[in-house]
Amino acid sequence: MARSGRRASQAITIQTVADHAGVSAMTVSNVLNNSPKVRQSTRDAVMAAVRELNYVPNMAARSLASASVTRIGLLYRNIENAFLSSILVGALDATSRLGAQLLLRPLESGDPKEIEQQMQGLVENGAHGILIVPPYCEVANRHGLTRDFPVPVVALSPGDALPGDHCVRIDDYGAARDMTAYLIGLGHRDIGFIRGGAGHLIHRTRCEGYQAALRDAGLSVRPELIATGDMSFESGLVAGAALLNLPDRPTAIFASNDDMAAAIVSMAHRRGLDVPRDLSVVGFDDTPIAVKIWPSLTTVKHPGKQISSEAAMLAIALAKEKNVRPFPTVRYLEHQLVLRESVSSTGSHKSLAAQNM
Repeated sequence: MARSGRRASQAITIQTVADHAGVSAMTVSNVLNNSPKVRQSTRDAVMAAVRELNYVPNMAARSLASASVTRIGLLYRNIENAFLSSILVGALDATSRLGAQLLLRPLESGDPKEIEQQMQGLVENGAHGILIVPPYCEVANRHGLTRDFPVPVVALSPGDALPGDHCVRIDDYGAARDMTAYLIGLGHRDIGFIRGGAGHLIHRTRCEGYQAALRDAGLSVRPELIATGDMSFESGLVAGAALLNLPDRPTAIFASNDDMAAAIVSMAHRRGLDVPRDLSVVGFDDTPIAVKIWPSLTTVKHPGKQISSEAAMLAIALAKEKNVRPFPTVRYLEHQLVLRESVSSTGSHKSLAAQNM
């Protein structure tokens, strides 16, 4: 019987304590770490649950947390994705260079409870700071998971500023506006746009940048020229078909990432369209696929590796500070247009240019 009770005790987790006390796992962690932010009544309820459940914190993890080496956790999903791979490389480079360690935890979904549990799991395993990729950093912010969290959390490349959170990002709105303006400058007037997944802030910000460039040029925004994908190649095929099936199809298509743009190029080839003579195609991110397809893809360079490296350095610096900064740190890195072979001037633009010579 004693052995059975011992096994049950060892199976108790910080989430079990939280559920028993009717609080969040973050609150339990704050109590166990003697945070002054917790009300005495809440502290008493948590400690009562700890005693009733015979909860014993993971001492190995607690000793890691107090060790001199700084540990930074990274929450990620689908590391085979080219952009997320660059995020991992940047974080590894920065932590290795600064003598810190990187702890990895995968996310299976965007469920807020899972995100909170994985954040707390990183802290239990000794993390002094946490990095989160989109859209999970955006979900965490929206549900208040980063508010009063016991260690600093830095968002990597959210599609927009996250109120109250530290983040390192580019100006997605400005980048999309710049790319659309470039296409307009080449004479394109009917420009299709493929939005990112609805769960990402870029679904809004990049589309708003595209629309702003159209308005700047005195062009109307045609809703039928805006389609939606989920950032995958397959969704790009579906969205591309919707745009290319229009009676008055676009002369250029701007996709919210390179995978969807590559799908547009593939579909154009299948339909006998020449890229870029019949259809110009541009993407976003400048991932390896941009130079593996033919013609090579004009795209927005999104410096994922540099963003991750900067974010890891910021997390390390925050973790070493005695007091949490009262205001969030937001760092913007420069984007740039990478011009390759998938874009050309429209015929009308060429004619106008010839007349002006």
